[in-house]
Amino acid sequence: MPTGIGIVDLMLGVPSNRDDWSASFGSLVKDTESKGFGHGAGYMFKDLPQVDGTVDYIAYLLAEMDRWGIEKGLLPVAFGDEYGSRGVAEHPDRLYGSYLVDPNQGMTDVRNLERAVRELGVIAAACFPSGTNPQQRINAALMYPFYAKCCELDIPMCINAGVPGPRFPFDPQHVEHLDVVCYDFPDLKLVSRHGAEPWDRLMMKLMLKWPNLYYSTSAFAPKYYPQSIIDYANTRGADKVMYAGYFPSGLSLERIITEMDGVAFRDEVWPKFLRENALRVFKMA
Repeated sequence: MPTGIGIVDLMLGVPSNRDDWSASFGSLVKDTESKGFGHGAGYMFKDLPQVDGTVDYIAYLLAEMDRWGIEKGLLPVAFGDEYGSRGVAEHPDRLYGSYLVDPNQGMTDVRNLERAVRELGVIAAACFPSGTNPQQRINAALMYPFYAKCCELDIPMCINAGVPGPRFPFDPQHVEHLDVVCYDFPDLKLVSRHGAEPWDRLMMKLMLKWPNLYYSTSAFAPKYYPQSIIDYANTRGADKVMYAGYFPSGLSLERIITEMDGVAFRDEVWPKFLRENALRVFKMA
């Protein structure tokens, strides 16, 4: 991996309390073991980054970004949150907001998304379909007002695709559901998150088909990037694949950046993967 690029990380976060991750998912969490995890997919993410609770979380995040060559990052914000919104407000040249939408809230949350763009520095919407309760498919009717609003606001929708890590049903996130959304919203920029496995080859075919469908590498350590996606980026998909990490939710930046040297991207792909595609798609200054 080349150095000095000024990496854009499309999935950063602010350190937070993990004591009861399952509370926000309510009745979706059924097995006892999962309720005891420090992460929704604790059977996979066993070495979670640990952060001293006495530090200033925003200062800590920026220091880690500096240490590992990350110039800009996308992180979740919400109304009334303690850290994310403050970080975006205080460091608008480095931190950018994404707003997690809940299709079950209907037009109330559509209006919240619009307000978040206006007031919180949000440049993208995000959704975890398998984590909605009740679950809503990527192509569910309740998702369509959010897609329409993203088109109106000219912001991307980042959407989890593939089998989810938490022990929730995967049907809402089957990659095939992206096809009709791209058809119905040709102007919508859709950015997949969390791997799209085991349908990564289908994801590749859909990206060939739809000009505004993209892939980000969130929640995957680089040594586990799907080979089909690496091959696609090295051939016809250099403009479609973007780096996203998972710090501090599940992976350390040290692990991610250290393992990146083992990814077989061609020399000309690296700047696009690490920076240029994200700047273009998310319209980062």
